[in-house]
Amino acid sequence: MARCYLLDTSTASFIIKGDPAVRRRLVRVPMAQLAISTVTEAELRFGVVRRPEATRLQEVVEEFLLHVAVLPWDSAAASQYAHLRTILEPDGQPIGNLGAMIAAHALSVGATLVTNDRAFRQIEKLKVEDWTKGPQR
Repeated sequence: MARCYLLDTSTASFIIKGDPAVRRRLVRVPMAQLAISTVTEAELRFGVVRRPEATRLQEVVEEFLLHVAVLPWDSAAASQYAHLRTILEPDGQPIGNLGAMIAAHALSVGATLVTNDRAFRQIEKLKVEDWTKGPQR
């Protein structure tokens, strides 16, 4: 099975804004290996609705959503979330609920989470890559 990369909301935003480092890394990965969670889609759509005057942003977000697979947040992700949150809450981990949902989604589908948020590195068994740092080896 080919490696799957689940882009978090920050990474999707970097792509949408045209960040050069993230784009250089992005072009090296086949589109079939890229996905976002419906949680990320919701966050992107919230950003567009919050700024109704930003018509160009709306166009770019819609174009992005046409080209990337959007994985449904399902029962397997919900189960991972329940376990993950029971671990994170007592430790006071600095990951919000939406971030925890995205991490749980990556765990449930066996994907590498692409994020620049270092807090995700504390999650055991979660594979993480930061594409803002340039090429991975």
